[in-house]
Amino acid sequence: MQVAIVLYPGFTSLDVIGPYEVLGRLPDTEVVFVAERPGLVVNDLKSLSIDVVATLADVTTPDIVLVGGGPGQMEQMSNHALLEWLRTTDRTSSWTTAVCSGSFLLAAAGLLDGRRATTHWAALDQFAQFGVTPSKERVVVDGHYATAAGVSAGIDMALTLSGLIAGDDVAQTVQLIIEYAPEPPYSAGSVDTAPAAVVENAKRVMAG
Repeated sequence: MQVAIVLYPGFTSLDVIGPYEVLGRLPDTEVVFVAERPGLVVNDLKSLSIDVVATLADVTTPDIVLVGGGPGQMEQMSNHALLEWLRTTDRTSSWTTAVCSGSFLLAAAGLLDGRRATTHWAALDQFAQFGVTPSKERVVVDGHYATAAGVSAGIDMALTLSGLIAGDDVAQTVQLIIEYAPEPPYSAGSVDTAPAAVVENAKRVMAG
C-alpha cells in the first residue's frame, strides 16, 4: 500500500507528521512525501523542512492521499496542477484524506461537493461556500473521504483509517507503539472548552 502525503510551502508540521507516524507503521506500507517540485519544503514556522524527492508527476496511483493544512494552503487553492492531481488520484485511491485546512484543497478540487467534512474550528464556517456540510466532529468519514479537525486531530484520523484498513488490533498496536494516550494539562484544546479570553487570543494570533 502506498500513502502519498502532499507538501507545499507553509505546511503545518504535525498535520502531516502525526499521520505519517501512524500510517507508516502499518504492514506492507510505503509512505512517500510528494510536492509539485523536488527539494526542501519549509513549514509554516520556517524552522523545519522536509526534503521531498518525489514530484506529483512521479506518484500517480497512491492508495491513500493525505493533504495537510497550514497557512500555505491559501496559495495552493489556485494551484491548478495540485488540484488536478488530487482529482486524478482520487479516481483510483482507496482513501482521499485531509487534516485541518488541507480539507479546503479537497473542496477546491470539487471532491467534497455534497459531503460532510471537518477542518480547523476557526475555518469551519467557510465550508458552506464550497458545497460542503461542516461537522464539528474531530474525524469525519464520508464515502472514501476522511477529514480531521485541527492539527493534532490528524493522529485520530490516521488511527481511524488504520482500523478500517488493517483492523482494530493493528490500529491499537500502532497506538500503543506511539504511546498515544493524551492527557493534556489544560482543557483548552477545543473552542467549546477553552476560556473565552483564550479563544480570542488564539484568533488574534492566527490572524497575524
